[in-house]
Amino acid sequence: MVHYAANSRHLAYAQHAPAPEIDVTDYAPLVKKLAGMMMARLPASVDVNDLIQVGVIGLIEAARQYDASQGVAFETFASQRIRGAMLDELRREDWLPRQARRQSRQIEEAIARLEQTLGRPPLESEIADALEVALDDYQTMLHDCRGVSLVHFGDFAGDDGDALDAVSNVADDNAHDPLAALSELGFREGLVDAIKALPERDQLVMALYYEQDLNLKEIGAVLGVSESRVSQLHSQAVARLRAKLKDWL
Repeated sequence: MVHYAANSRHLAYAQHAPAPEIDVTDYAPLVKKLAGMMMARLPASVDVNDLIQVGVIGLIEAARQYDASQGVAFETFASQRIRGAMLDELRREDWLPRQARRQSRQIEEAIARLEQTLGRPPLESEIADALEVALDDYQTMLHDCRGVSLVHFGDFAGDDGDALDAVSNVADDNAHDPLAALSELGFREGLVDAIKALPERDQLVMALYYEQDLNLKEIGAVLGVSESRVSQLHSQAVARLRAKLKDWL
């Protein structure tokens, strides 16, 4: 039996004991790892302990429902359930403040205008000037906008690996369907071109994070900068991509 703090909304889940052959305490590090990876794409206002708490609930549910005869490793099955529980919690909460959303749009619009004028990706200092803020203030805005992203498909995989079903469960029915956009050949080509057009450092950050699965601290060690600075660079890279892909987003 795993003991942890849970609010009343989650108590019903805790009453279901996992299958006896699975010791969920062995997978507690997995919950923390997945919460840490998700936090890298979320604003500082989100409490990692909240994600860990609901992740533990997802782990318990996974252990209770796991069927080894299906031929899926428990860790794979549990990871999907844990991520799903975390996403459900984020869906219930307004985890990205309105100010951050507004700042994100302002940054994207400034980048789009500057790229049209300059014919190249703008420097941070140029973006700050366009926003009429100091460079330090612009970098703070980038940190606050952490969590504005394109689509991270690993988080949307369902229990059977079907991303479409999971997205339908967490997405706003009135919002633009990201998977529908990705199904368009033009979007895929545009995304590839947009990534290639990123400044070299931004490309490296995206490659290390999304391809090499390094966390922000590890990327900081590679680049010789702080974890906070990597967060800023990641947010800026996403803003550059969204500015170029605004017709699809």
